[in-house]
Amino acid sequence: MNKESGVLKAWEATIRKTQAAKKRANNFLGTMSVAHVDDDEDDSNDDKDSNGRHSGEIYHAERVLPNGDYYTGQWCDNFPHEHGKYLWTDGCMYVGEWHRGKTMGKGRFSWPSGATYEGEFKSGYMDGMGTYTGSNGDTYKGQWIMNLKHGNGVKNFANGDWYEGEWRRGLQEGQGRYQWKNGNHYVGEWKNGEICGKGTFVWTNGNRFEGYWEDGLPKGHGSFKWVDGSFYVGNWSKDPSEQNGTYYPPGSSPEANLEWDPQDVYNVELCDCKICPGEKVSILPSQKKLAVWRSTKSGDGAKPRRVSVDGRVSVGIERPMDRMRIWDGDESSDIVSRTPTEGRDSEDDTLGLHNDDVIPRGVPKIPLKVPRKAKRQGETICKGHKNYELMLNLQLGIRHSVGRPAPAASLDLKSSAFDPKEKVWTKFPPEGSKYTPPHQSCEFKWKDYCPLVFRTLRKLFNVDPADYMISICGNDALRELSSPGKSGSFFYLTNDDRYMIKTIKKAEVKVLLRMLSAYYNHFRAFENTLVTKFYGLHCVKLTGTIQKKVRFIIMGNLFRSDYTIHRRFDLKGSSLGRTTDKPETEIDETTILKDLDLNFLFRLQKSWFQEFCRQIDRDCEFLEQERIMDYSLLVGLHFREISTAGDLIPSGTQSPTGDSEGDGVPRLSRADMDQLLLDPSRWASIKLGLNMPARVEKTIRRNDCEFQLIGEPTGEYYDVVMFFGIIDILQDYDISKKLEHVYKSIQYDPTSISAVDPRQYSKRFRDFIFNIFTDDT
Repeated sequence: MNKESGVLKAWEATIRKTQAAKKRANNFLGTMSVAHVDDDEDDSNDDKDSNGRHSGEIYHAERVLPNGDYYTGQWCDNFPHEHGKYLWTDGCMYVGEWHRGKTMGKGRFSWPSGATYEGEFKSGYMDGMGTYTGSNGDTYKGQWIMNLKHGNGVKNFANGDWYEGEWRRGLQEGQGRYQWKNGNHYVGEWKNGEICGKGTFVWTNGNRFEGYWEDGLPKGHGSFKWVDGSFYVGNWSKDPSEQNGTYYPPGSSPEANLEWDPQDVYNVELCDCKICPGEKVSILPSQKKLAVWRSTKSGDGAKPRRVSVDGRVSVGIERPMDRMRIWDGDESSDIVSRTPTEGRDSEDDTLGLHNDDVIPRGVPKIPLKVPRKAKRQGETICKGHKNYELMLNLQLGIRHSVGRPAPAASLDLKSSAFDPKEKVWTKFPPEGSKYTPPHQSCEFKWKDYCPLVFRTLRKLFNVDPADYMISICGNDALRELSSPGKSGSFFYLTNDDRYMIKTIKKAEVKVLLRMLSAYYNHFRAFENTLVTKFYGLHCVKLTGTIQKKVRFIIMGNLFRSDYTIHRRFDLKGSSLGRTTDKPETEIDETTILKDLDLNFLFRLQKSWFQEFCRQIDRDCEFLEQERIMDYSLLVGLHFREISTAGDLIPSGTQSPTGDSEGDGVPRLSRADMDQLLLDPSRWASIKLGLNMPARVEKTIRRNDCEFQLIGEPTGEYYDVVMFFGIIDILQDYDISKKLEHVYKSIQYDPTSISAVDPRQYSKRFRDFIFNIFTDDT
């Protein structure tokens, strides 16, 4: 007891000194770091530390660290390990399970404000089942993912309100029940922390509203019912000019509520029913740092460094939003401090695409290189280009179609809107007409297919008509991609990279029009669908002697992002011809690689992985029902950790130089991720298939398997941001594909070719995708 008392007194004295220094510094993150001081390295290979303990030995230790932090508990190789208590100088404390310096397992984290979290941790994050009690009295008990409420949970607010239901990214989303302290309650759908979708609101006096909601207010079809049996049914809107409906009195009292105004629901009934905002956390557990020893000798006399509880190392004085590296405690320190290979004479296989030999785990590997940078994709279509007039025609037609006045469309479309004969022809003479402006191109005709459907789809996709026109028809020219696809189609990109325009065949137009109703309903039912978004279907017909027709479709560009897409894959699950035809020295960050080039497994957070599997099943069932095949999953990877030498840095190691990527392109570090999680307004940027933080595991194929689709995992992981979606969905199993299947089946293994029956294609595609994607456990 005397020894422990002395240790605690020393710790308290250090606390007082550190707190005084902290007030002067007025920078929390700055005070949590220590200056870098090089220690003398010992080249001895002795596996014992200065206290004579063997590497890997677990023992109890008490540490008062030079910066004022205090730790007591199990210790191994200069890391907290198994169970222990860590106190930071600012008053934060963690008591619970550790794994090699990272909070992992069950534990309790407390803040100086009095807030606490008790539950499961994973790599420093609140992750799993846990209970958070805020300093203001709010409590939440339920599921967490990466510091965010995600899954099912119950939150009791300090003012007496409570919510029970589903959460996503820290906000109410999905099905849930919210009850106010006055007894009013809502049961139904939520989105981004607000009442949105179909639901029922019940007042304590027995009145109730059943219908659709938007931004916390009734919007769309709904009915208001009184306890006496009377009710009002109609279209609801806060704008009185859009409000309309019919009142139905009860049989016993015809005059009961005739003076009632539907706007009273907005102005009186709901004015006191606000959703209580959540408490903001000042600093997340994953951002807290602890002192570790940087010596490879594991000696107690080595100089300390700072590492966050999720394993990130910082060197020297740290700034807010510093690029923090990850140090995985499972790797030995000699691997961590390894410098990159220098003076290479060749870049052969530095991309890791065609390694034939499986390298055992633990053996130093040649680091993967980031693909070489490429020029901006596409050739600008300027005057003199062979397709310059076609571009002008396209822009004129789209400006006419989108700008044409039209009544506000309901999302509930009539079947006639999907009729393949539902199309509008417009003639564009050079001198102009009553409906078209004069232009410098040749005369042409413009056709809009199912204009009401695509107008409504753009509304469903939250596309602003003005922004849409500016992207495609603004002063900036389109860019034509350098070479057409395998199908012979040409691709054009808008200058802002938001939209991609693809020329298509008449047969593909027929396929889309045939499946358009099912396509529309699929998007209405599943907002997280991975299927390509189509914004318009058009045709340009030149009326001169050429009489040429060009049909094209406008799609969203999956890879439009602030982050560089370093690696792209087009994946089908077949092997015949599924490899890039470029030599490795010509592969850059815009090269589309295929199944046999794939050298990674994709690991998603558990909840994202479950949603991904559900959505892949739904999308494949939809495509199978529409007799579609030959589609693929397009995957893009942004590597979050790249050294100045151009090496990809595995998660669990630090940069050999300690510097961030040198080319100035935006990157998403682990520190950035913490800041993103602190800012709810940015959570919406992470969706299924879009801006998804994940990990990939490197794989290597064996040289004895000619067509090994999935390589052997190496245990080497990389932190990435992922983008993915299902593309090329306009190929049905027509007579040409049936003949291709028969012909190729004679020459090759029928299971290896792309042209197979839609049911077989869907099964093979799903089996392959579910083998290369897994949850990150």
